Amino acid sequence: MFRFLAIRSAAFCLAIALFSSFASAQVKIGVINVQQALSNTDELKKASVDLAKKYQPRTDELDKIQKDLESIDAQLNSGKLNAQATADLQAQGTRKQRDQQRMTDDMNADVAKDREDILAKMSQKMQDVINKLAEDKGVDLIVEASQTLYAKPTLDLTADATAAYNKANPAK
Repeated sequence: MFRFLAIRSAAFCLAIALFSSFASAQVKIGVINVQQALSNTDELKKASVDLAKKYQPRTDELDKIQKDLESIDAQLNSGKLNAQATADLQAQGTRKQRDQQRMTDDMNADVAKDREDILAKMSQKMQDVINKLAEDKGVDLIVEASQTLYAKPTLDLTADATAAYNKANPAK
């Protein structure tokens, strides 16, 4: 009985000693606003410009349709048209509005897909950069800034993450 109590006490003391040494270890923490870090990268800025160029012809076409619709509306409001011409213009306006809506929906879906693809690729690259940044700075834990209630500004590694991303992945 005494032996069991002695072994149990020794095990308890050993557990407390191990826990206290673990608890007293300094844990280095960093905070990164990943969305801000990504949005400030040169690669995303270039991708945004490229995306705008890619969809410029479709945007121009939508602008042309909008001007046509404004012209049709002005003609209809002029009061100088007979019934047949008014009906023809109204039908033409309805077709153009439908075409405009379809083109807008298609373009928005295409832009959203392209953005998602770009961000998915960049997010993986950013994760790799964050892992390397943590190793280089000796950080034990990095948390997302949006999930943090409070953090000292000195813990913020967002600018460092952006700079490391730009260095590792230069915009082409």
